Amino acid sequence: MRSDPIEAVLFDYGGVFIASPFAAVASMSEKLGVPAPALLDIIFGPYDRDTDHPWHRLERGELSLGVAREEILALGRGRGSEVDLYELFGAIAAISRGVVEPMVDCVRRLKQSGYRTAIVTNNVAEFSDHWRMTLPLDELFDSIVDSSQVGMRKPDPRIFSHALECLGNVAPHRAVFLDDFHGNVTAANNMGMHGILVEEDPTGAIEALERLLADR
Repeated sequence: MRSDPIEAVLFDYGGVFIASPFAAVASMSEKLGVPAPALLDIIFGPYDRDTDHPWHRLERGELSLGVAREEILALGRGRGSEVDLYELFGAIAAISRGVVEPMVDCVRRLKQSGYRTAIVTNNVAEFSDHWRMTLPLDELFDSIVDSSQVGMRKPDPRIFSHALECLGNVAPHRAVFLDDFHGNVTAANNMGMHGILVEEDPTGAIEALERLLADR
């Protein structure tokens, strides 16, 4: 007997449809001479939790980008490093290879098959106009959940619940979530969704999604 069918597939944005900001830290780490784990902690804080770190407050829309930059500069200086968010954004641009077309094609197939789709992204209010132009959002997605607009960020389970409500109150066990960060995938699994980790090559994640849908 098959389990209840999947009704909706939800996607992260950064690291799924474009280059991951976490990957950019490696090149920044070499330039600054700061170990990558320490640099990740300065910039992003404990990303598998939702805290009062400046980056988390920025993603919840509680701080402007300028204020978050200054607070992160202060955190870095307290540890003997000059860590500027603007350098991070430059590093992201340097590794960008454009939109991940296989993932876009995957969403198109889902839509054609009748699945509901959404983006659930931890993002920055000042970037909204730019990132929304990178994808044909109206064609691909039924709902867009931007942390800086809703005041919640992954891995807070409330943002997943909000996204499922936006899709018509889909039950968690009837939804799949794809993200490039382990902590967010774990959070989705913990609330009953089917979490899939997306790696630099998205092929494995797309195949895992297709197998899951075929089995149900």
